[in-house]
Amino acid sequence: MKFLRRGEATETAATPAADAKGSDVAGPTAGKGRPTPKRRDAQGKRRGPVAPAPKTAREARERRRALKGSKADRRESAADRRAAAADRRARMLAGEDKFLLPRDRGPVRAYVRDLVDARRNLVGLFMPLALVLILTMFLTPAVQAYITLGMLVMMAFMVTEGVLLGRIVNKRVRERYPDHTDSAMSLGWYAFVRASQIRRMRAPKPQVSPGDSV
Repeated sequence: MKFLRRGEATETAATPAADAKGSDVAGPTAGKGRPTPKRRDAQGKRRGPVAPAPKTAREARERRRALKGSKADRRESAADRRAAAADRRARMLAGEDKFLLPRDRGPVRAYVRDLVDARRNLVGLFMPLALVLILTMFLTPAVQAYITLGMLVMMAFMVTEGVLLGRIVNKRVRERYPDHTDSAMSLGWYAFVRASQIRRMRAPKPQVSPGDSV
């Protein structure tokens, strides 16, 4: 007489219940039956067939030229880039806010530039005096001593004017833009640097003439 073991008895008892439910019990999911393709293989199939490798150096050069395009196309593209760069620079020099550097953007900085450009500043002699100082290195020591002394006096005047210019600029900015967030030191230094440049070399270009009311 064969006795059923406990596990077999449980399985035999559970089988009729599972058969009674029918299709309610889902079977194991069947696999897709093929290995997962590699990423580069899948990308290669999407891109199309890969061209064979060049057999000679000449063929490789010709293929590079074909990818780059003709010389006329390259020249035209370079000309377009130069024209776009020239247009951006012209707009920046004209003072269009979109094309300015971050330090020059905003109505506050534009107003500071107008305040500086409407004045005749002694600080504007800074760069010419620096050039004179370089040229004095080729002169006699006696002449160098006199020129150096005169330049030190001029530098003292320019520093004093720079401090006064910073105070004037900050006062006028507070009156027109009371809610601005720029610090007094930042605006003062911006005005001093602008004033120390030769007028024709300032960027953006001055929008006012010396003596105009701003």
